[in-house]
Amino acid sequence: MAKSSIAVLAIDLGKNSCSLVGLDAAGAVVLRRRAQRETIVGLTAKSSACVVAMEACCGAHHLGQLPAAQGHTIRLMSPEYVRPYVKAQKNDDRDAEAIAEATTRPTMRFVPLKGQEQLDMQSLHRVRSRLVGMRTMLMNQLRAILLERGLGFA
Repeated sequence: MAKSSIAVLAIDLGKNSCSLVGLDAAGAVVLRRRAQRETIVGLTAKSSACVVAMEACCGAHHLGQLPAAQGHTIRLMSPEYVRPYVKAQKNDDRDAEAIAEATTRPTMRFVPLKGQEQLDMQSLHRVRSRLVGMRTMLMNQLRAILLERGLGFA
């Protein structure tokens, strides 16, 4: 099982440990293992350039930047597009295999890898949106409390 034969390396990201599945050019599974999140960069550094695929979830953009700097091609997919490829009961190993299979599909849509500036801007928008929502909720609650006391405002 030579690591150089890996054409697609799929990673199912977890909080601490991740499941990895490697496919050769024919689509056969040649690697199946679990690894700590910190060791993934070392594993990709030892392998020749290949497609590294992940679901576009928390931490995927940061982790994707590291193998991209090593010359790997990064493919991020929306989890809803990967779900149909999961076989049998859902677990991390099957999720990684589903990511690998979904990556090989010619019609699969991928999410572009975001840079640090894009991630920062996205964070600001999310925080602002949450603040606006909380403000609206508090104002509605205050209006309801005042209505209970006979004070109505337009």
